[in-house]
Amino acid sequence: MHPQDVKTLLNVFQKLIDNGATIIVIEHDLDVIKNSDYIIDMGPEGGYLGGEVVASGTLQDIKENKKSITGRYLKKWYHQEL
Repeated sequence: MHPQDVKTLLNVFQKLIDNGATIIVIEHDLDVIKNSDYIIDMGPEGGYLGGEVVASGTLQDIKENKKSITGRYLKKWYHQEL
């Protein structure tokens, strides 16, 4: 998705959450992942090499999990953002 579309989507999610909704999203966009309360990282790779829970928890939990490829990207992403 285009970054502006992600921003719009996150605003819609927040309005739903503010009204008591629970939202479950399957997404690879790091901005969406960063804004999640709880993350389930599936892997260890895609396709037939995936399908297992590699890591789960908060953003910090995922970043600290050495098995999580997503966690590695999140660490790089945060470093670039600072």
